[in-house]
Amino acid sequence: MKALILSGGSGTRLRPLTYSQQKQLIPVANKPVLFYAIEDVIEAGAQDIGIILGPNKDQVIDTVKSRDWDARIEFIYQGVPKGLAHTILVAEKFLDDDFVMYLGDNILRDGIVRHEERFRSLGSDASVLLTEVEDPQRFGVADLNQDGSIRRLVEKPKAPPSNYALVGVYFFKPVIIDACKAIKPSWRDELEITDAIQWLIEHGYKVDASFVEGWWKDTGKPEDIFEANRLILDDITTRNDGLLENSRVMGRVIIEKDAKIERSVIKGPCIIGNRSVISDSYIGPYTSVGDGCRICGTEIEDSIIMDESRIINTGKIVESLIGRNVRIQECVALPKGNRLIVGDNSDISL
Repeated sequence: MKALILSGGSGTRLRPLTYSQQKQLIPVANKPVLFYAIEDVIEAGAQDIGIILGPNKDQVIDTVKSRDWDARIEFIYQGVPKGLAHTILVAEKFLDDDFVMYLGDNILRDGIVRHEERFRSLGSDASVLLTEVEDPQRFGVADLNQDGSIRRLVEKPKAPPSNYALVGVYFFKPVIIDACKAIKPSWRDELEITDAIQWLIEHGYKVDASFVEGWWKDTGKPEDIFEANRLILDDITTRNDGLLENSRVMGRVIIEKDAKIERSVIKGPCIIGNRSVISDSYIGPYTSVGDGCRICGTEIEDSIIMDESRIINTGKIVESLIGRNVRIQECVALPKGNRLIVGDNSDISL
Protein backbone atom coordinates (compact mmCIF):
# COMPACT_ATOMS: atom_id res chain seq x y z
CA MET A 1 0.00 0.00 0.00
CA LYS A 2 1.06 3.54 -0.76
CA ALA A 3 0.10 6.71 1.09
CA LEU A 4 -0.84 10.17 -0.09
CA ILE A 5 -0.59 12.80 2.66
CA LEU A 6 -1.95 16.27 2.03
CA SER A 7 0.18 19.14 3.35
CA GLY A 8 -1.05 22.05 1.26
CA GLY A 9 -3.66 24.72 1.84
CA SER A 10 -3.31 28.21 3.25
CA GLY A 11 -4.51 27.62 6.82
CA THR A 12 -6.53 30.84 6.95
CA ARG A 13 -8.19 29.85 10.26
CA LEU A 14 -4.76 29.76 11.93
CA ARG A 15 -3.48 33.14 10.85
CA PRO A 16 -1.24 34.95 11.65
CA LEU A 17 0.86 31.82 12.39
CA THR A 18 0.27 30.42 8.91
CA TYR A 19 1.55 33.55 7.19
CA SER A 20 5.04 32.29 8.02
CA GLN A 21 4.64 28.51 8.35
CA GLN A 22 2.59 25.71 6.87
CA LYS A 23 -0.35 24.76 9.10
CA GLN A 24 0.59 21.06 9.16
CA LEU A 25 3.95 22.01 10.73
CA ILE A 26 2.43 23.62 13.83
CA PRO A 27 3.56 21.46 16.76
CA VAL A 28 1.27 19.51 19.04
CA ALA A 29 3.10 18.13 22.09
CA ASN A 30 6.31 19.37 20.41
CA LYS A 31 5.81 17.36 17.21
CA PRO A 32 4.57 18.78 13.89
CA VAL A 33 1.02 17.67 13.19
CA LEU A 34 2.21 16.30 9.83
CA PHE A 35 4.52 13.84 11.60
CA TYR A 36 1.56 12.11 13.28
CA ALA A 37 0.12 11.36 9.83
CA ILE A 38 3.45 10.07 8.51
CA GLU A 39 3.87 7.81 11.53
CA ASP A 40 0.34 6.45 11.15
CA VAL A 41 0.70 5.46 7.49
CA ILE A 42 4.09 3.84 8.10
CA GLU A 43 2.64 1.87 11.01
CA ALA A 44 -0.14 0.71 8.66
CA GLY A 45 2.41 -0.65 6.18
CA ALA A 46 2.98 2.16 3.67
CA GLN A 47 6.52 2.02 2.29
CA ASP A 48 6.03 4.73 -0.34
CA ILE A 49 4.59 8.08 0.73
CA GLY A 50 3.68 10.99 -1.49
CA ILE A 51 3.29 14.35 0.26
CA ILE A 52 1.20 16.97 -1.52
CA LEU A 53 2.73 20.44 -1.22
CA GLY A 54 1.30 23.92 -1.57
CA PRO A 55 2.47 27.19 -0.02
CA ASN A 56 5.67 27.01 2.03
CA LYS A 57 6.66 23.87 0.14
CA ASP A 58 10.37 24.26 0.90
CA GLN A 59 9.58 24.54 4.60
CA VAL A 60 7.63 21.29 4.51
CA ILE A 61 10.37 19.50 2.59
CA ASP A 62 13.09 20.66 4.98
CA THR A 63 11.05 19.69 8.05
CA VAL A 64 10.21 16.22 6.76
CA LYS A 65 13.81 15.60 5.68
CA SER A 66 15.06 16.59 9.14
CA ARG A 67 14.09 13.12 10.32
CA ASP A 68 14.91 9.64 9.02
CA TRP A 69 11.74 7.78 8.06
CA ASP A 70 11.26 4.06 7.51
CA ALA A 71 9.71 4.75 4.11
CA ARG A 72 10.46 6.35 0.75
CA ILE A 73 9.01 9.85 0.55
CA GLU A 74 8.21 11.73 -2.65
CA PHE A 75 7.13 15.38 -2.70
CA ILE A 76 4.40 16.36 -5.17
CA TYR A 77 3.60 20.02 -5.79
CA GLN A 78 -0.08 20.78 -6.32
CA GLY A 79 0.16 24.46 -7.16
CA VAL A 80 -3.22 26.16 -6.95
CA PRO A 81 -5.43 24.13 -4.55
CA LYS A 82 -8.42 22.85 -6.51
CA GLY A 83 -9.87 20.30 -4.11
CA LEU A 84 -9.01 16.94 -2.57
CA ALA A 85 -9.89 15.02 -5.73
CA HIS A 86 -7.53 17.30 -7.64
CA THR A 87 -4.63 16.16 -5.44
CA ILE A 88 -5.24 12.60 -6.62
CA LEU A 89 -5.01 13.72 -10.26
CA VAL A 90 -1.81 15.64 -9.51
CA ALA A 91 -0.37 12.46 -7.98
CA GLU A 92 -1.71 10.09 -10.64
CA LYS A 93 1.71 8.76 -11.72
CA PHE A 94 2.58 8.00 -8.11
CA LEU A 95 -0.72 6.23 -7.35
CA ASP A 96 -0.29 2.95 -9.21
CA ASP A 97 -1.42 0.78 -6.28
CA ASP A 98 -3.96 0.75 -3.47
CA PHE A 99 -3.38 3.76 -1.23
CA VAL A 100 -4.51 5.63 1.84
CA MET A 101 -5.18 9.35 1.51
CA TYR A 102 -4.60 11.15 4.81
CA LEU A 103 -5.26 14.85 5.41
CA GLY A 104 -2.11 16.07 7.10
CA ASP A 105 -3.81 18.28 9.69
CA ASN A 106 -5.64 15.33 11.31
CA ILE A 107 -4.61 13.38 14.41
CA LEU A 108 -6.14 10.02 15.34
CA ARG A 109 -5.35 8.62 18.78
CA ASP A 110 -5.37 4.97 17.69
CA GLY A 111 -3.87 5.31 14.21
CA ILE A 112 -5.21 3.55 11.12
CA VAL A 113 -3.88 -0.04 11.29
CA ARG A 114 -7.26 -1.53 12.12
CA HIS A 115 -8.90 0.38 9.27
CA GLU A 116 -6.25 -0.71 6.77
CA GLU A 117 -6.74 -4.35 7.75
CA ARG A 118 -10.48 -4.01 7.32
CA PHE A 119 -10.08 -2.43 3.88
CA ARG A 120 -7.89 -5.36 2.83
CA SER A 121 -10.18 -8.04 4.23
CA LEU A 122 -13.36 -6.64 2.66
CA GLY A 123 -11.80 -6.07 -0.76
CA SER A 124 -13.61 -2.75 -1.08
CA ASP A 125 -12.90 -0.23 -3.81
CA ALA A 126 -12.97 2.55 -1.23
CA SER A 127 -13.29 2.85 2.52
CA VAL A 128 -14.12 6.08 4.33
CA LEU A 129 -13.28 6.69 7.99
CA LEU A 130 -16.19 8.12 9.97
CA THR A 131 -16.71 9.29 13.53
CA GLU A 132 -19.81 10.36 15.42
CA VAL A 133 -19.99 14.10 16.12
CA GLU A 134 -22.44 16.39 17.90
CA ASP A 135 -22.49 19.05 15.16
CA PRO A 136 -22.53 17.23 11.81
CA GLN A 137 -23.55 20.42 9.98
CA ARG A 138 -19.87 21.47 10.11
CA PHE A 139 -18.60 18.38 8.26
CA GLY A 140 -19.05 16.12 5.31
CA VAL A 141 -21.60 13.56 6.50
CA ALA A 142 -22.36 9.98 5.46
CA ASP A 143 -25.84 8.67 4.75
CA LEU A 144 -25.56 4.96 5.56
CA ASN A 145 -27.39 1.85 4.41
CA GLN A 146 -28.57 -0.67 7.01
CA ASP A 147 -25.53 -2.88 6.37
CA GLY A 148 -23.16 0.01 7.18
CA SER A 149 -22.19 0.73 3.59
CA ILE A 150 -22.42 4.28 2.29
CA ARG A 151 -25.49 5.39 0.36
CA ARG A 152 -24.26 8.94 -0.26
CA LEU A 153 -22.03 11.66 1.13
CA VAL A 154 -23.30 15.16 1.83
CA GLU A 155 -21.04 18.19 2.38
CA LYS A 156 -22.02 20.37 5.39
CA PRO A 157 -25.76 19.56 5.20
CA LYS A 158 -28.38 21.80 6.82
CA ALA A 159 -30.38 18.65 7.67
CA PRO A 160 -27.76 15.93 8.28
CA PRO A 161 -28.84 12.37 7.40
CA SER A 162 -26.66 11.05 10.27
CA ASN A 163 -24.18 12.14 12.93
CA TYR A 164 -21.28 10.39 11.20
CA ALA A 165 -18.70 12.83 9.86
CA LEU A 166 -15.84 12.27 7.45
CA VAL A 167 -12.59 12.10 9.38
CA GLY A 168 -10.23 12.95 6.53
CA VAL A 169 -8.70 9.50 5.98
CA TYR A 170 -9.68 7.41 2.95
CA PHE A 171 -8.56 4.07 1.49
CA PHE A 172 -8.78 3.68 -2.28
CA LYS A 173 -8.08 1.33 -5.12
CA PRO A 174 -6.69 3.08 -8.24
CA VAL A 175 -10.19 3.23 -9.76
CA ILE A 176 -10.66 6.43 -7.75
CA ILE A 177 -8.51 8.13 -10.40
CA ASP A 178 -11.19 7.40 -13.01
CA ALA A 179 -13.78 8.86 -10.64
CA CYS A 180 -11.75 12.04 -10.14
CA LYS A 181 -11.45 12.47 -13.91
CA ALA A 182 -15.18 11.97 -14.40
CA ILE A 183 -16.50 14.58 -11.97
CA LYS A 184 -16.91 18.31 -12.54
CA PRO A 185 -15.86 21.18 -10.25
CA SER A 186 -18.28 22.09 -7.48
CA TRP A 187 -19.72 25.54 -6.78
CA ARG A 188 -16.40 26.24 -5.01
CA ASP A 189 -14.63 25.53 -8.32
CA GLU A 190 -12.96 22.53 -6.70
CA LEU A 191 -12.94 18.82 -7.47
CA GLU A 192 -14.55 17.38 -4.36
CA ILE A 193 -13.51 13.98 -3.02
CA THR A 194 -17.10 13.45 -1.87
CA ASP A 195 -18.24 13.77 -5.49
CA ALA A 196 -15.61 11.27 -6.62
CA ILE A 197 -16.69 8.75 -3.97
CA GLN A 198 -20.33 9.32 -4.93
CA TRP A 199 -19.36 8.52 -8.54
CA LEU A 200 -17.96 5.18 -7.35
CA ILE A 201 -21.19 4.39 -5.52
CA GLU A 202 -23.37 5.28 -8.51
CA HIS A 203 -21.25 3.15 -10.82
CA GLY A 204 -21.55 0.03 -8.71
CA TYR A 205 -18.23 0.04 -6.89
CA LYS A 206 -18.02 -1.14 -3.30
CA VAL A 207 -17.66 1.71 -0.83
CA ASP A 208 -17.80 0.99 2.88
CA ALA A 209 -17.40 2.89 6.12
CA SER A 210 -14.90 2.24 8.90
CA PHE A 211 -15.68 3.80 12.27
CA VAL A 212 -13.13 5.56 14.46
CA GLU A 213 -13.43 4.49 18.10
CA GLY A 214 -10.78 6.66 19.79
CA TRP A 215 -10.56 10.44 19.64
CA TRP A 216 -9.91 12.34 16.45
CA LYS A 217 -8.98 15.99 15.98
CA ASP A 218 -8.90 18.17 12.89
CA THR A 219 -6.34 20.81 13.90
CA GLY A 220 -7.65 23.51 11.61
CA LYS A 221 -8.44 26.05 14.33
CA PRO A 222 -6.55 27.22 17.45
CA GLU A 223 -9.06 25.64 19.83
CA ASP A 224 -8.65 22.31 18.03
CA ILE A 225 -4.87 22.52 18.40
CA PHE A 226 -5.21 23.16 22.14
CA GLU A 227 -7.55 20.19 22.50
CA ALA A 228 -5.21 17.90 20.52
CA ASN A 229 -2.31 19.06 22.68
CA ARG A 230 -4.28 18.19 25.83
CA LEU A 231 -5.29 14.77 24.52
CA ILE A 232 -1.76 13.78 23.54
CA LEU A 233 -0.21 15.08 26.75
CA ASP A 234 -2.73 12.99 28.68
CA ASP A 235 -1.02 9.88 27.28
CA ILE A 236 2.64 10.75 27.94
CA THR A 237 4.96 8.84 30.27
CA THR A 238 7.24 10.75 32.62
CA ARG A 239 10.83 11.13 31.45
CA ASN A 240 13.59 13.48 32.61
CA ASP A 241 16.71 13.86 30.48
CA GLY A 242 17.37 17.42 31.65
CA LEU A 243 18.77 19.11 34.74
CA LEU A 244 16.75 20.14 37.81
CA GLU A 245 18.04 22.72 40.27
CA ASN A 246 15.96 23.63 43.33
CA SER A 247 12.80 22.79 41.42
CA ARG A 248 9.74 20.61 41.88
CA VAL A 249 8.13 18.37 39.26
CA MET A 250 4.63 16.97 39.75
CA GLY A 251 2.58 14.65 37.55
CA ARG A 252 3.48 13.32 34.10
CA VAL A 253 6.25 15.49 32.67
CA ILE A 254 8.76 15.05 29.86
CA ILE A 255 11.94 17.10 30.17
CA GLU A 256 14.08 16.70 27.06
CA LYS A 257 17.86 16.55 26.73
CA ASP A 258 19.85 19.62 27.79
CA ALA A 259 16.77 21.36 29.22
CA LYS A 260 17.38 23.13 32.52
CA ILE A 261 14.81 23.83 35.24
CA GLU A 262 15.88 26.35 37.90
CA ARG A 263 13.88 27.39 40.99
CA SER A 264 10.65 26.49 39.25
CA VAL A 265 7.56 24.32 39.58
CA ILE A 266 6.56 22.06 36.70
CA LYS A 267 3.12 20.46 36.93
CA GLY A 268 2.11 17.95 34.30
CA PRO A 269 1.01 16.78 31.99
CA CYS A 270 3.47 18.93 30.07
CA ILE A 271 6.63 18.75 27.98
CA ILE A 272 9.77 20.88 28.03
CA GLY A 273 11.83 20.78 24.83
CA ASN A 274 15.56 20.37 24.17
CA ARG A 275 17.85 23.15 25.40
CA SER A 276 15.00 25.11 26.97
CA VAL A 277 15.67 26.96 30.22
CA ILE A 278 12.90 27.54 32.75
CA SER A 279 13.81 29.73 35.72
CA ASP A 280 11.77 31.21 38.58
CA SER A 281 8.61 30.14 36.77
CA TYR A 282 5.58 27.88 36.94
CA ILE A 283 4.74 25.67 33.97
CA GLY A 284 1.28 24.22 34.50
CA PRO A 285 -0.79 21.40 33.01
CA TYR A 286 -1.26 20.95 29.28
CA THR A 287 1.68 23.13 28.29
CA SER A 288 4.16 22.28 25.54
CA VAL A 289 7.39 24.29 25.54
CA GLY A 290 9.41 23.85 22.35
CA ASP A 291 13.17 23.58 21.82
CA GLY A 292 15.56 26.35 22.82
CA CYS A 293 13.02 28.44 24.72
CA ARG A 294 13.79 30.73 27.66
CA ILE A 295 11.06 31.33 30.24
CA CYS A 296 11.78 33.43 33.30
CA GLY A 297 9.53 34.85 36.03
CA THR A 298 6.33 33.71 34.32
CA GLU A 299 3.38 31.37 34.89
CA ILE A 300 2.10 29.43 31.87
CA GLU A 301 -0.79 26.97 31.61
CA ASP A 302 -2.63 25.20 28.81
CA SER A 303 -0.45 26.72 26.09
CA ILE A 304 1.88 25.89 23.23
CA ILE A 305 5.18 27.76 23.06
CA MET A 306 7.11 27.12 19.87
CA ASP A 307 10.88 26.87 19.40
CA GLU A 308 13.37 29.56 20.39
CA SER A 309 10.86 31.88 22.05
CA ARG A 310 11.67 34.13 25.03
CA ILE A 311 9.10 34.96 27.71
CA ILE A 312 10.47 37.11 30.52
CA ASN A 313 8.60 38.44 33.58
CA THR A 314 5.18 38.54 31.94
CA GLY A 315 2.89 37.44 34.77
CA LYS A 316 0.45 34.67 33.87
CA ILE A 317 -0.18 33.29 30.36
CA VAL A 318 -3.05 30.86 29.68
CA GLU A 319 -4.57 29.21 26.59
CA SER A 320 -2.02 30.78 24.27
CA LEU A 321 -0.44 29.67 21.01
CA ILE A 322 2.91 31.42 20.67
CA GLY A 323 4.96 31.07 17.49
CA ARG A 324 8.66 30.59 16.85
CA ASN A 325 11.27 33.16 17.90
CA VAL A 326 8.70 35.27 19.73
CA ARG A 327 9.84 37.78 22.35
CA ILE A 328 7.45 38.64 25.19
CA GLN A 329 8.84 40.57 28.12
CA GLU A 330 7.97 43.00 30.87
CA CYS A 331 8.07 46.62 29.84
CA VAL A 332 10.59 48.45 32.02
CA ALA A 333 11.00 51.63 29.97
CA LEU A 334 8.88 54.74 30.37
CA PRO A 335 6.15 55.47 29.50
CA LYS A 336 4.65 52.31 31.01
CA GLY A 337 2.10 50.38 29.00
CA ASN A 338 1.58 47.46 26.67
CA ARG A 339 3.80 47.76 23.59
CA LEU A 340 2.66 45.58 20.69
CA ILE A 341 3.71 44.80 17.13
CA VAL A 342 0.82 42.67 15.91
CA GLY A 343 0.25 41.00 12.56
CA ASP A 344 -2.99 40.54 10.63
CA ASN A 345 -5.73 38.37 12.12
CA SER A 346 -4.12 38.23 15.58
CA ASP A 347 -6.08 37.60 18.77
CA ILE A 348 -4.92 39.32 21.97
CA SER A 349 -6.49 39.48 25.43
CA LEU A 350 -4.90 41.89 27.94
